[in-house]
Amino acid sequence: MQFVDESSIIVEAGKGGNGCLSFRREKYVPKGGPDGGDGGHGGSVYLIGDDALNTLIDFKYQRFYKAQNGQPGMGRQMSGKAGEDLHVKVPVGTTVIDEDTLEVIADVTEIGQVVLVAQGGRRGLGNIHFKSSTNRAPRRTTPGTDGERRNLRLEMKVMADVGLLGLPNAGKSTLIRAVSAAKPKVANYPFTTLVPNLGVVKLGMHEHFVMADVPGLIEGASDGAGLGLRFLKHLTRTRLLFHVVDVAPFDESDPVEAAEAIIHELGEFSPALAELPRWLVLNKLDLLPPEEREATADEIVRRLGWEGPVFRVSAIGSDGTDALVQAAYRWLTEQRRLENEDEEAAERAREMRERMEEEAVARTEARLGRKRKPSAEDDDDFDDDDYDVEVEYAP
Repeated sequence: MQFVDESSIIVEAGKGGNGCLSFRREKYVPKGGPDGGDGGHGGSVYLIGDDALNTLIDFKYQRFYKAQNGQPGMGRQMSGKAGEDLHVKVPVGTTVIDEDTLEVIADVTEIGQVVLVAQGGRRGLGNIHFKSSTNRAPRRTTPGTDGERRNLRLEMKVMADVGLLGLPNAGKSTLIRAVSAAKPKVANYPFTTLVPNLGVVKLGMHEHFVMADVPGLIEGASDGAGLGLRFLKHLTRTRLLFHVVDVAPFDESDPVEAAEAIIHELGEFSPALAELPRWLVLNKLDLLPPEEREATADEIVRRLGWEGPVFRVSAIGSDGTDALVQAAYRWLTEQRRLENEDEEAAERAREMRERMEEEAVARTEARLGRKRKPSAEDDDDFDDDDYDVEVEYAP
């Protein structure tokens, strides 16, 4: 399955049916009077959140969605049939943006959530509505109105509890392979991860959480460099970030400078996202001599001025990963408990999510504002950055 997290579509609601101009014609009933019925309302277009979908690939094949028109009215005071509404399934986590106004119409975050995106046209009235004591044979009707037509942009953000953050080759894909059944590509070169990968981390029969591995960031990612701007938005759905740092880079670069660059890009993209709880995960300690590992890790923490949780792991050998995911599960469980029992905590969490969404949308609006209009030569073929995404559950 191809992974597509952005797509543009056109939706058009149905036109309302026209009112009918008719007079009663029946044997032995002279001057029967007006009996034109009303038209039917046009169908509306709705989007519905569906957890069976995890990509917007279907909208690459079909871009135009139209609801049914309402039927015109008929004689004998018979109304036309209303047009059927059109329900379009989208993945949970989809943000709907009006491309013409850049207004965020809705955010589909729940299974079964229904969002109206194009209102159907209203029905026209038949001439029966215009009879009066001074106008016994009205020839007036009203036409049905057109349905709404909108150019929409759909942006999907993966729904995960924990997001992995770090430079290319920091070991994020190796980490998610070590703790879940996800099998993203792993290789000794940058940008081996080109699309988000989701893994379900299972600790017990009913103990699990979802982890997301997004493509690595580089300096300037918040301004569009590398793959960062396109995929940073996926982290806005998470509750907790793991900042994965390679303690022994193959290019012998400074791990502290690398970590600071990521922190800077995070703040540039979304200040609210930068405030999200973040844990430092020092990875690839197995590449250092045993006598240097503790000192190197302590030095990185000291130079960063890091005051949050720190975990020392070697993802390729699963060393230290159990303690990491156990701590994450306990933290997530406690956060949910607090939000369920404390209204103030729940409100703070909602405000944080709203801020992250607003800032992510602002970035999207800025990017769309700079984007050129598509030319007639453009086609709908797949781009090089459309790849597979998998959600796999450990047995």
